[in-house]
Amino acid sequence: MLVCWRLDRLGRNLKHLITLLEDLQALGIAFVSLAEGIDATTPAGKLQMHILGAIAEFERARIQERVRAGLARAKAQGVRLGRPPRRIDPERLATVAGLPEREAARRLGIPRSTFQRFLADNRQAITR
Repeated sequence: MLVCWRLDRLGRNLKHLITLLEDLQALGIAFVSLAEGIDATTPAGKLQMHILGAIAEFERARIQERVRAGLARAKAQGVRLGRPPRRIDPERLATVAGLPEREAARRLGIPRSTFQRFLADNRQAITR
């Protein structure tokens, strides 16, 4: 017997959920969902599962739609999303002047790619 907390935790979409449950049934494994109180070994349980699976898929699609709309709105407003750029203190940068990039990045405690990106973005500021 397979026991699951919620039906929407088991499958990505209704088709995947139905296929998974058919595979379980073919292997002789019963399925029970605790939150919805569904026992998929009965015809009524199968009907409930299909209905709730369709509703769960609809909910996920709506959430995705709202997230995409929010990201588009933020982008239109000029909001920069993602991790903030790493800042390197000028005093610390001065301590590694003249060192090879790899050694400078190691001493600063940052990845070499971050150091290279910083140099590329701030080449004029460093040469002044």
